[in-house]
Amino acid sequence: MTRRVLICQAMLLVGFLAKAQSPDVSNNSTLTIPQIMQGDRFVGFLPSNISWSEDGETIYFSWNPEMDTIRSLYKTDRNGSEPVPVSTEEQKMLRNGNGGYSADRTYKVYSDNGDLFLLNRTTAEEIQLTNTSDRESGPLFAREDQVIVYRSGNDLFSWNRQTGATEQLTNVQSDGPRRSRPDPEYQQWLQEQQMDLFEVLRWREAQSEARSAQREALQPERPSPVYLGGKRLWGMEASDDLRYVTMMMAKSADAKNTRVPNYVTESGYIEDLRSRAKVGSPQTTYEMGIFDRELDTFYRIDPAQLPGIYDKPAYLEEYHTGSEDYVDTFKQAREVTYASPIFNGEGEAILILRSQDNKDRWITLLDPETGELTTLDHQRDDAWIAGPGIGWSFASGTAGWLPDNRTIYYQSEASGFSHLYTVDTETGNKTQLTSGDFEIQSAALSNDGSTFYITASAEGPHEHHFYHLPVGGGELTRITTMPGNHEVDMSPDEEYLAIRYSYSNKPWELYVMPNEAGAEAVRVTESTTDDFNAYDWRDPEIIRFTARDGAEVPARLYRPENPRPNGPAVIFVHGAGYLQNVHRWWSSYYREYMFHNLLVDNGYTVLDIDYRASAGYGRDWRTGIYRHMGGKDLDDQVDGAKYLAEDYDIDPDRIGIYGGSYGGFITLMALFTEPGTFAAGAALRSVTDWAHYNHGYTSNILNTPTMDSIAFARSSPINFADGLDDRLLILHGMIDTNVQFQDVVRLAQRLIELEKDNWEFAVFPVERHGFIEPTSWSDEYKRIFKLFQETLK
Repeated sequence: MTRRVLICQAMLLVGFLAKAQSPDVSNNSTLTIPQIMQGDRFVGFLPSNISWSEDGETIYFSWNPEMDTIRSLYKTDRNGSEPVPVSTEEQKMLRNGNGGYSADRTYKVYSDNGDLFLLNRTTAEEIQLTNTSDRESGPLFAREDQVIVYRSGNDLFSWNRQTGATEQLTNVQSDGPRRSRPDPEYQQWLQEQQMDLFEVLRWREAQSEARSAQREALQPERPSPVYLGGKRLWGMEASDDLRYVTMMMAKSADAKNTRVPNYVTESGYIEDLRSRAKVGSPQTTYEMGIFDRELDTFYRIDPAQLPGIYDKPAYLEEYHTGSEDYVDTFKQAREVTYASPIFNGEGEAILILRSQDNKDRWITLLDPETGELTTLDHQRDDAWIAGPGIGWSFASGTAGWLPDNRTIYYQSEASGFSHLYTVDTETGNKTQLTSGDFEIQSAALSNDGSTFYITASAEGPHEHHFYHLPVGGGELTRITTMPGNHEVDMSPDEEYLAIRYSYSNKPWELYVMPNEAGAEAVRVTESTTDDFNAYDWRDPEIIRFTARDGAEVPARLYRPENPRPNGPAVIFVHGAGYLQNVHRWWSSYYREYMFHNLLVDNGYTVLDIDYRASAGYGRDWRTGIYRHMGGKDLDDQVDGAKYLAEDYDIDPDRIGIYGGSYGGFITLMALFTEPGTFAAGAALRSVTDWAHYNHGYTSNILNTPTMDSIAFARSSPINFADGLDDRLLILHGMIDTNVQFQDVVRLAQRLIELEKDNWEFAVFPVERHGFIEPTSWSDEYKRIFKLFQETLK
């Protein structure tokens, strides 16, 4: 039997099983679940990956208006002319590598496919500097643009633009020279006797030592080796004068990684997918050193000099209540992570460090000559450090030098919202440039250093706009005006903006406009399909309801035009925790948005809540779940259900809940700990036990299982499974390497042992955390719709 026949038979069998198992329920909408779950094939392929040509005349973007098999590269100009495909020949000429600009921005140096290129942006002349099998990367100008510094392997090199000479700046080696074992004592005695007795041996030894000294004297000068000692080189940065090179090194931890079995493979055999370690596993540690090329010395930065580095997290005191022996400091300094130093043109550098437990961030001034750190700003958060523009463990976030090479700028949540600050490195004086109950999403300094270009939620938390701000502070000048969200890419000359814009019920499209207030934005693309455009998509109302603790909770409300009294409702719980879904732009949960329109067509009211932990509302909202996931975030769902019943005449016995990932976790906690509040729930790709999730995300919020067992115990649904009384549908991809399939398998066994019988389990063999196949999406949401139709109608 041929392979083609076997495939056809297999497809027929899969189709039969899908038909036999697929839910069959009535639908009063013109939309169908298989239709809306086609994703881009139904909505349209929206423009993405927007970039400018170096001359600022052409905008490139990924698009697929013809519904081809894959996306293609398109282009338009700064006037917003009709977009056209970019030919293969032109694409071959495009360079997309990272690099740096000369001070006057006439030249750009960058790497592409492991080679270096130098572009004259005025004449468009390009020179290929390297063509090697080695990989050159990270090129930057240095020494007042006279040389180009780049990395190859574990070392930095410089290329002199005038002489064409290449110089090796560092000599990083894995391990030090091998030390020979000393001979046994009796052999040493014999050797000494030989040398005492025979002049010829003494003469030959003297000749050998003289030749070695002669060879060494004739060797060209090279940097002294820096030995990693079994560590990995994580990053390198050079000062502008090339005297100092900082090196970050990582020592890998002996952590046990998980493996995820993949059952549907090309080989026909089960294959393991290598995945992450679990929270609380040993962590990689880091250190940073400085190589002084002038003195040919290497020394390490000592983080013990940081203020507060010995301080214990506040939660530990709870485990020592009443103990007179408890001290609030550690005997050893906590481990830290380092962002790449940011050098100015005078040999000074900003160095941003974080404690590895993510309770502290230090913005410091590094003296590379001594390795001493002067703390310019110390942010301590007993929950965890985060927020827009603040970066993560190895990223500096928004930070840099102003043109005076004396003042630095950065973002901080010190006021409760992420705002822009400056600090004078000589006096230590800080200035807050922006303020208010909104967040600076991003900030970048203009080419001339006079203006900050800012994306912020200054008009309210549900819209993002682009602004100008004088570098010394003052009023924000709003540039964009359309209600919604604006993802801005600026032309290299900063004269024009390429904008990816969307509204609540209008998907992302490409616009172009001059970079000035009052200018008109010209629409470039028309991406949505005829089928998508045929439906009148709702613009959900943004409301706020009062939670039990008095907080005003934002939500999006979808209502039928003529809702019947005591009607049904569904609450949707977005994923990630720290994510915003109550806004006036096209949602990343666009399939769910379309599903909510279908639900409303069938008489449901839908409430989509930005619960505690969501992004967009400042530090206190972000950290509202610290040490208790399933606390205030769950209260917001329960209070939302009460709000629907009291204010919108919803039958409290006919409310359902669903969500994926963090939303699936909340769904489980709702059904397990608040029985009777929700008649049914669908939990997609759900965390069931936080002790089995990853370290980076979980340890920020719950610390670690061995250090904060209370937090894990009260936050993990598996511990409360005995409370299940209402209908539960569990859905999960079997090759999910994020929230792993093991999570729901363990929960299923727990429910079996508890003799619960009001739950169902649907698995998707070829899906990871984010589903890909439209058939999987469709099957998943048909089951969810059937659950609600059977329990809420």
